[in-house]
Amino acid sequence: AGHAIKVAINVSKPQFLAGDLVEVLRCALFDANLPPERLIVELTESMLMDDVAQGMALMQRLKTMGLTLSIDDFGTGYSSLSYLKNFPLDELKIDRSFVIDLPGSKADLAIVRSVVDLGHNLGMSVIAEGVETEAQRDSLRRLDCDHYQGFLFSRPVPMADFQRLLANPPQPG
Repeated sequence: AGHAIKVAINVSKPQFLAGDLVEVLRCALFDANLPPERLIVELTESMLMDDVAQGMALMQRLKTMGLTLSIDDFGTGYSSLSYLKNFPLDELKIDRSFVIDLPGSKADLAIVRSVVDLGHNLGMSVIAEGVETEAQRDSLRRLDCDHYQGFLFSRPVPMADFQRLLANPPQPG
């Protein structure tokens, strides 16, 4: 049935720096018959910091293709907020290390609230990784986090099981 799902891929540092990422992704989109607006390219802070100018140029080319760009594991790297405001990003992904102790940890609540506010104020959506309990999801929902991923929703599954999930999605709780 016509689900408009998005596919997120993690790009490794060597893939990012190899020089052919745009062409590789263009071919993969063509082979999969996937519109570019349905592909999310997840990058890490550390890969962007090594060569900021090269990273910025590559991100601009990916954005021109119509792809969505996401910073994965946000808050665990060593990036500068001055770079974050200039990168053409669409999404921040809060690392699971800030989610695991929710809602009990006041420090993690403060960090997640700040990241959600930061992302929203920069025009980005915010997704939390590693959501395993309803209490975590509810806490993130109260903090206005946009999306969640983790074992609460599904463990990794083979393609056939994924197709069954699409045909009969679980009802939100």
